[in-house]
Amino acid sequence: MHLIVGLGNIGEQYQLTRHNVGFLVIDEITKSLQSSNINKSNFKADVLKAGYNLYVKPTTYMNNSGQAVVAIKDYYKIDMEDIIVIHDDLDLPFGTVKFKVGGGHGGHNGLRSLDSHIGKDYIRVRIGIGKPEDKSQVANYVLSNFSKEELNKLEGIITHTIKAIEALKSEEIDEVKSKFTLK
Repeated sequence: MHLIVGLGNIGEQYQLTRHNVGFLVIDEITKSLQSSNINKSNFKADVLKAGYNLYVKPTTYMNNSGQAVVAIKDYYKIDMEDIIVIHDDLDLPFGTVKFKVGGGHGGHNGLRSLDSHIGKDYIRVRIGIGKPEDKSQVANYVLSNFSKEELNKLEGIITHTIKAIEALKSEEIDEVKSKFTLK
């Protein structure tokens, strides 16, 4: 079983923000799946089950995402190598898609929460959102909406990311990196 987690914040005001790119990918994946909702209050997440996959959007807000993921991971006894986390990455230019296992959180509070609850050895799908010129504006930047130009490009980026996630379910990460890294 794979646990595919999109990081983001709940609430309509955050729907199209840069920080919610993980949620946007999960929303697009699950649109066309035959799935069922799993309602367990201790999960603190929206969870859809489709085949042997769980698609998760934590409802804890970004900074506490680890609480939701650890509850689901432990309940279903999911191995670390079967956890795929999709998140925004300030250190990558907009539109870049990269993959890795482990590593630091790079100041990303959602990853910091995951690392403290489940460890670091999960698969990361990093989607570049760029960064503001003024580093003091990072919080405002990640919580701002994508520009119209970015939104036009985002559909293709999400489609590409979904293909990569499908490949990650059955292929080694190095193979996926060589096929699906977008720069």
